[in-house]
Amino acid sequence: MRRSRIITLLTDFGNQDAYAGIMKGIIAGINPRATIVDICHNIPPQDIFNGAYLLTTAYKYFPKGTIHVAVVDPGVGSQRDTVCVEIREHLFLVPDNGLLSFVVQQEMPKSIVRVTNDRYFLPSSSNTFHGRDVFAPVAAYVSLGIKPRQLGSKINQLKQLDIPRPKVEKTGQLEGQIIYIDRFGNLITNIERAHIEQHISKQMQNRGQGSWIRSQRSDVRSQATHKSGKPYNNKMLLPCNTMETTLGKRKIRGLCKTYMDVKTGEPLVLFGSADFLEISVNQGNAKKYFRVDRGNKIMVKMRHP
Repeated sequence: MRRSRIITLLTDFGNQDAYAGIMKGIIAGINPRATIVDICHNIPPQDIFNGAYLLTTAYKYFPKGTIHVAVVDPGVGSQRDTVCVEIREHLFLVPDNGLLSFVVQQEMPKSIVRVTNDRYFLPSSSNTFHGRDVFAPVAAYVSLGIKPRQLGSKINQLKQLDIPRPKVEKTGQLEGQIIYIDRFGNLITNIERAHIEQHISKQMQNRGQGSWIRSQRSDVRSQATHKSGKPYNNKMLLPCNTMETTLGKRKIRGLCKTYMDVKTGEPLVLFGSADFLEISVNQGNAKKYFRVDRGNKIMVKMRHP
């Protein structure tokens, strides 16, 4: 096993304090050759859902064998478990509090180990900083070749967050909600490309008709893979009609490919880089424009000629 394995860090520690830097120091002290990559340290404090979303959007772009350490841990020092989870040839070291909820929706874990072997912890462990005392040293030892089975005993389940799923209303509209807002104010929803494809396909089947056009997919996702592990086609079938998205009292017509498809300051709907339906404002801030927050509902329907 290579001693230069990548270790990623995702936390709610921020950059004001030394917490993230201390974790890197612990890792470097145990394995100076480890490559440490910061995914994000600015998750809102104790926001497990936010951390879970960012983790699933990031991990798949790292090489196989990467060790992902995610610490958003309001239950630190309590009875909650620390787990080491293998998924798609990646290892995750996380508190068992739902941080892997989005990831395990897409991929079933190969193994789950409750981390209890304090041989791989710091000699003196606090009840308030397991990032330093448990997660960082365990990740470093794993990067040196320690096997997950040496960390503790296998378990069969992980705690899961209640992740909202899109649903089809009696009116035929697809209802979703905003699950994440990035620093640009883009509103990322829980509606994935596959949900739109299935929704359109079902509507066309129900009508027994439908003229289809092909819409080029964004280059960013042209090499991505579906949940099944199969590559996406770089085309997407769309009917010859107009998609209409409703957020609050505002309606947005159409599905764009890029932010520049509308004038500066105008709202639009497109699939973002993580392949979730996204409401944006060209060179603006959709959160401020629509005055909404995470949890607000959106409605999507197809307007036929």
